[in-house]
Amino acid sequence: MRPVNHALSTITGAVLAIALISSPSFAGKPVAHETVKPIDPANFVARVDNPYFPLVPGTQFVYHETKDGKTNINEVTVMSDTKVILGVTCTVVHDVVKANGAIEEETYDWYAQDTAGNVWYFGEDTKEFLPKGVISTEGSWTAGVNNARPGFIMAGQPAPGAPYRQEYLKGHAEDMGQVVQLGDSVKVPFGALTGCVRTKEWSMLEAGTDLKWYAKGLGLVRAVSSAKEVLELVSVTQP
Repeated sequence: MRPVNHALSTITGAVLAIALISSPSFAGKPVAHETVKPIDPANFVARVDNPYFPLVPGTQFVYHETKDGKTNINEVTVMSDTKVILGVTCTVVHDVVKANGAIEEETYDWYAQDTAGNVWYFGEDTKEFLPKGVISTEGSWTAGVNNARPGFIMAGQPAPGAPYRQEYLKGHAEDMGQVVQLGDSVKVPFGALTGCVRTKEWSMLEAGTDLKWYAKGLGLVRAVSSAKEVLELVSVTQP
């Protein structure tokens, strides 16, 4: 499951413009071409309070991640820490996946919100703990390093439209997203939720897609992958 994304031409104040060319049926992976302007820190605000992707420091989300009959625990904590990337002060989110109490994957994600309410993704520091003590950092990237570029996770005013880039480090981090429905309903262990934004998300580097539901005031509440992996929100602890 890829981490915890309207046509960009309609996003006010965006400084990353992405033009996408795809077949009318949107079959397969689109061909992407982007024109990137310099990031202006003055276009960003201190808090991430987008209704569909709020990041309040001290909040912890607990998810159950199920695949092939096995359930892992995914704990996502919004930190009080910040990280400055390309001059922008980003909120740090700590994401831990546990199996039988042992950490399988640990990631620090960096997000920031612009003045139009769009939530940007500025990178991640990820570690996957493999057998025999091997640690993989594949998928880690930081905007501005090795030509990596930030992308969008959630628009200030999400609406169905063209795909958009969520992250970009050529050959390592090339996730895409597309809003497909507003006002959707979903039921997860946390409760029955209405008025959700449903997205389709995928990687340009591998086959398969994810469907994700974002609820107002919570953020990501459910995800289902092509491989039948299911992520569902179980609880939320607020500061």
